[in-house]
Order: sequence, then C-alpha cells, then structure tokens
Amino acid sequence: MAAPGTDHIVTAYSEELNTLAQSIAEMGGQVELAIENGTKALLKLDRELADLTIIADQRIDDMQRRIDDMAVSMIARRQPMASDLRAIITAIHVANDLERVGDMAKQLARRSLKLDGLNLQPTFYNGVRNMTALVQRQVKGALDAYANRDSAGAIDVCNRDDEVDAMHTSLFRELLTYMMEDPRNITPCTQLLFCAKSLERIGDHATNIAERAYYLQTGKQLTSEVQELHRVQIKA
Repeated sequence: MAAPGTDHIVTAYSEELNTLAQSIAEMGGQVELAIENGTKALLKLDRELADLTIIADQRIDDMQRRIDDMAVSMIARRQPMASDLRAIITAIHVANDLERVGDMAKQLARRSLKLDGLNLQPTFYNGVRNMTALVQRQVKGALDAYANRDSAGAIDVCNRDDEVDAMHTSLFRELLTYMMEDPRNITPCTQLLFCAKSLERIGDHATNIAERAYYLQTGKQLTSEVQELHRVQIKA
C-alpha cells in the first residue's frame, strides 16, 4: 500500500512537469512570432512592427528566466532521476536556445530600422526572403520534434541545416556582387549581410533544439549516434 499522501505528491510532481513543458511551448510560440515579425519588418521596412518586435523581446527573456527558476526549483525539491531529470535539464537548454533565437529576431528588427529610407531593389530581398522561409521551417520542425518527442523529426531538422548554411553562403556572394557593381549599394547590403548572419544563427539554434529533442527521447547524443552510424557504414 502506498504511503499516505504519496498519490498527492506524485500528482503535484506530474503537474509541475506538465507546466514546464507548457511553458516551453508558450515560449516557442512567442519566439516563432518574433521571427515572423522581425523578418516581416525587415522585408517591408515596417518601422512600427520593428519597434514592437524589439519591445516584445523582453517578454521572451522573462519567460526564459521563469523556466530556469522553475527547473532549478524542481531539481532542488523533487530530486528527479532518469527520464524526469533529462526532461528538466533539456527544458533549460531549449529555453536558452529560444532566448537566443529571440535575440536574433530582435536584431533583424533593429537592422530594418537602419534600412528604412534607403532605396533597395526588390531583387536584394529575394535571397533574404527564401532564407527566412527555410529558417522558419527549421524552428517549427525543431519545436514540433521537442513537443512530440520525435527523434526522427529531430534528425530531419539537423539534416536540413546544410541547406541553411548553403543559402547563407549564396546570399553572401549575391550581396557582395551588388556591392562590387555599385558602391552605393555597400551600406544597405552590409546591413543585409548582418541580417543573413542572424538568420543563419537562428538555423543553428534550431538544430540545437532538435538535438535536445533527440536526447530527450532517446537519452543519447545525436552527434555521437551519427558518428557511430558512419563507422558502421564504413565497416560494411
């Protein structure tokens, strides 16, 4: 027979784990919105939306601090083990990556303010627009893999990171060409180069979240698993 009060303790603990997972989901939603607004402010040179995106980053920072406090409190009070401990530690790491993505979205918004008033040809934005769509898909895929504990989905996100890097390199070369063709393009293209770098960093953080999702589900590091798979393939 269970000790008196045990059921209550287990239920409360389970609710805390659910609250932690829900907090990550809410933070992820805010971060996805920040990316959408930051890139929209950039592509449309929307000063008002840029200002709102910059202000909203404080909310993302606050959410990350609350998740950290919640996780540390749970570790101290509940002394979790095995999969529970893995879930709590993973939540801390994911929240940190989401906070960094929020910072990158804020940087996009700030860069858009520096582009405001400059005459840019639509072709300048094509690469940025395409890269934005890919990065947004990466972040959504990573968050879905984390929420659903989908190890296959996490692997898929990591495999697509090369596409983000390739698009960043292509965009860098394209903007460099515009700068060489006309010195008047140097200032706006330099700003867009920084924006492209921010997008590339968002892709990196999406990969980090996907790797955390894989670890959450399997208890193994995705990098070491891939390396082991390569070794097996070489032996075969």
